[in-house]
Amino acid sequence: MRDQKNILQNIDWVLVALFSVMVLIGWVNIYAAVYNEEHSSIFDLSQSYGKQALWIIGACILALMILVIDGKFYAAFSYAIYVVFILLLISTFAFSRDVKGSFGWIDIGAFKLQPAEFAKFATNMALAKYLSTLDIRMQDSRTKLISTLILGLPAVIILLQNDTGSALVFASFIFVLYREGLSGNILLLALVSVALFILALLVKNSTLIGILIGLALVFILMVRKNKRNIIVIVSGAIIAIGMVYSVDYVYNDVLQAHQRTRIDVLLGKELDLKGAGYNVNQSKIAIGSGGLFGKGFLQGTQTKYDFVPEQSTDFIFCTVGEEWGFMGSLVVIGLFMALLGRIIFVAERQRSQYSRIYGYGVASIIFFHLMINIGMTIGLAPVIGIPLPFFSYGGSSLWSFTILLFIFIKLDSYRLQILR
Repeated sequence: MRDQKNILQNIDWVLVALFSVMVLIGWVNIYAAVYNEEHSSIFDLSQSYGKQALWIIGACILALMILVIDGKFYAAFSYAIYVVFILLLISTFAFSRDVKGSFGWIDIGAFKLQPAEFAKFATNMALAKYLSTLDIRMQDSRTKLISTLILGLPAVIILLQNDTGSALVFASFIFVLYREGLSGNILLLALVSVALFILALLVKNSTLIGILIGLALVFILMVRKNKRNIIVIVSGAIIAIGMVYSVDYVYNDVLQAHQRTRIDVLLGKELDLKGAGYNVNQSKIAIGSGGLFGKGFLQGTQTKYDFVPEQSTDFIFCTVGEEWGFMGSLVVIGLFMALLGRIIFVAERQRSQYSRIYGYGVASIIFFHLMINIGMTIGLAPVIGIPLPFFSYGGSSLWSFTILLFIFIKLDSYRLQILR
């Protein structure tokens, strides 16, 4: 049993410092996004920025609690924590309320809790626990199946809550599986599937199928002509053609009307600047108007006059772009890159496989949120409503990312031990 002094000495203070700086910068930008001259104090609890101050204090308390608890607790109770949050997700069908079409929120007194945000770290713990089990091989079909079930269960429940954005976050764990030995062909297949889906929406099916058949013939001519290679190429072409035909069904019968409209706007098939495309268009105007160094703190006109909806939550990056410009945006993205780089560095130095896998899960989740959130604000990704980690307003988001990161910081303090 180590004493508290040694625990504090083993904490990675670089990660703590990056977390602290990002939370504070996020708080300042929330203040700018919803600034009210009649309530100019950043601690005014009647305003979003005052409430965010409470969430930040709560996040700090959570971080301290996580650091106090014995690190072995997290590995030992990973499955139990996962089950608790699966049950909490299921409970939303009975106790949740409708928030902008999503049924994933539970009222607890004056607070609102979104279980989907917390399910991410719980799923990360369960996956790390399973993959760190002795004799587990990522190449085995059983391992792939169980890993898929661990990730798929919360994703499906969240999807049924009509929260597509949060459900898609669980796809980011494919990077964890790849690090642990998943074939690169599966990762390539996933990327090709996304590309085919997009192309099928932009190009006529007959044209796209002709291109696929042509590519298959080219590959057959280029590779060594044996039975195995020909079967693989022909099978791949048939699967690809089947996927092209399935896009119409998924697009028209699975996706909801507002999701189809957002995809059409993103792909340029539809111009709806007053409807589905309004948020993104105003977001791009705000970011573009910031120029190199921005308009200055509290000087953003798009921000000040509320042209961008949800600017303190999903579109918080607009405030950074407009008021701090390209350089300010570069600093924020640089902070995220530094955080991700540090997490991967720390993950690779672990002796415990559980800690390493969990660390890669942390990096994957944050990376996915970063890419999709900023992609939304500049029109490179569909608007699916996921927050920017440590920046967006909201208690569930801030607390879940705090728990996600500080569990890893705590595990790292035990890096000279093997946790199972």
